[in-house]
Amino acid sequence: MGSSSILATPISLSFSSELLKSPKQDSSSLSLSWSSSFPHLNVSLCSTPTFSSISNLYPKKSFVVEAAWTRRSRSEAAKKPNKKSWKQRTDMYMRPFLLNVFFSKRFIHAKVMHRGTSKVISVATTNAKDLRNTLPSLIDNDACRLIGKLIAERSKEADVYALSFELKKDERVDVRLGIILDTIKENDIIFV
Repeated sequence: MGSSSILATPISLSFSSELLKSPKQDSSSLSLSWSSSFPHLNVSLCSTPTFSSISNLYPKKSFVVEAAWTRRSRSEAAKKPNKKSWKQRTDMYMRPFLLNVFFSKRFIHAKVMHRGTSKVISVATTNAKDLRNTLPSLIDNDACRLIGKLIAERSKEADVYALSFELKKDERVDVRLGIILDTIKENDIIFV
């Protein structure tokens, strides 16, 4: 076999005619090395390849490398307006236990929920039978301290030591909510 050319490139391969013959064992070519088991190929470059010779190998496409991930353009964001951000998608896994506190005119209700499964971990309310009959007022500061202490104890029983609390849109931390949060912190629960 002589030299063969692939798609008119300047790279030429020359094969030895000994590859086509049946293998013979001569005393000079007896070698037990791994590399000697492969046929010997002579590869030579006729000239240095240029851009025009490389472009002949590939079909006519743009030669631009595209990024694997790019920021979405405004038009793409307009097409999918409901796509959540990275924080919105990962927040429920990074801070799984959420404290929810509800104040009504008559009682206080607090619960800890797991965001991923919506499972209620612990609940405390001043409307429960045992608390309703023993507390003088169901919405004062002492009731808030008791609710915070019960939430902390019941969360520890469920092996939950870190909670997150998010204020709603127009909600502020008032006196009663601050007392509940401080009491939970005092009972060794971390807010993340």
